[in-house]
Amino acid sequence: MGQDHFNIQARRIVIGLDGDGRSTIVADGPTDTRVATEGYTINQIWQATQVPTPVMSENTLGPKAVIPPPPEGYTYVITTFPPDSSWDFAAGYAKALADAGAADSANENDPPGMHKTDSIDIVTIIDGEIWALVETGETLMKQGDTLVQRGTKHAWNNRSDKNCTIAALHMSIVR
Repeated sequence: MGQDHFNIQARRIVIGLDGDGRSTIVADGPTDTRVATEGYTINQIWQATQVPTPVMSENTLGPKAVIPPPPEGYTYVITTFPPDSSWDFAAGYAKALADAGAADSANENDPPGMHKTDSIDIVTIIDGEIWALVETGETLMKQGDTLVQRGTKHAWNNRSDKNCTIAALHMSIVR
């Protein structure tokens, strides 16, 4: 399996209105806001800086993909995790978090990969399987399973021999 996840790029199709107020496809192509690390490849699909979001708001993604959502908004992503055995999980996860703008989410005293973000994350497994870890245990997630992570410490382990692809909505929270 190796590092083939580096090449994964999501297609984004956006619908808007034409000059006559009729629905039309206004964009169709690969998302250009992405980050590829040894630990995962994140393709950011859409972002808004406020909730509720006006229906015809433009995408607010910048050129660099980062894990944390905007302070009062959300980000929707497609992320692919390679098998942990294909890279140095223990030594490399902190760098993967840093590369995705979440260096402050990990604590050096926690197990590798354990981190906490200021977001509610609704995560659905699209393909493959992955272990969701928390401070008191873990659970195996398979295709179609959905996890709601509410600003708590968590980590992901792909113990299989295949990539795992997830869809996630990251929403800002108030602590």
